[in-house]
Amino acid sequence: MVLIILNNPFSLEGKVIFITGASSGIGRQCAISCSTMGANVILVARNEDRLLSTYNKLNSKNNLYYIQDITEYSRIKIIIDDSISKVGKIDGFIHSAGIEKTLPLKLMTPNIYKDIFNINIISGFEIARILANKKYRNNGASFVFIASIMSVLGQTGKVGYCSSKGALVSGIKAMALELAKKKIRVNSISPAIVETNMTKKLFENIPPESGKEILNMHPLGIGNSEDIALACVYLLSDASRWVTGSNLIIDGGYSAQ
Repeated sequence: MVLIILNNPFSLEGKVIFITGASSGIGRQCAISCSTMGANVILVARNEDRLLSTYNKLNSKNNLYYIQDITEYSRIKIIIDDSISKVGKIDGFIHSAGIEKTLPLKLMTPNIYKDIFNINIISGFEIARILANKKYRNNGASFVFIASIMSVLGQTGKVGYCSSKGALVSGIKAMALELAKKKIRVNSISPAIVETNMTKKLFENIPPESGKEILNMHPLGIGNSEDIALACVYLLSDASRWVTGSNLIIDGGYSAQ
């Protein structure tokens, strides 16, 4: 009998993945799913207790974590230098860190816009700028940015958030074209509402009829963070080697209506 072993194109075995916003929600699940698929992960977030909780759930062995506000831009290169000296060059990057503010336009201020754009876009693009240097990444690297269905749809009270995610999706298209010559792929994922601790608190603090309305906006129901993390695994793996400049919408049918 001849045993044929097929390579798994979705495997992340031996890859090193840098993940922001890894202390909770989608970022945490991305770390766990990437680790399950064989990757060594570098976790970055601000909350030490929650980040340690993520770290302790990982399956792989050579992982690192950094307690850091990524809008302190001068610290980013220091973290990247330290991480590659310990686990090697980066193969993938997930920018999951983000903030959302729901405020009417009349209450928005320049500083609020700056806060949203700094974390949702600029910090991620700064990390990508550094990682694009051959010194820091392996050939065939893949960058994945977590956007939102609000990047293509509007919602009352979300001028700042929608504009930041829309800019993110537009920006990755330009980045993908520029970095293609370096064999770096760049994509984004736009989820609708997924079940996280943050969304659980949202449903606890709104009237039941409002919660039901939100659920009805998702024909397949509310998703979970693993739905998004597995899409990240795909975009980081060799299975997506011909995918770049794309915005993958995963929304349970939200935008089909």
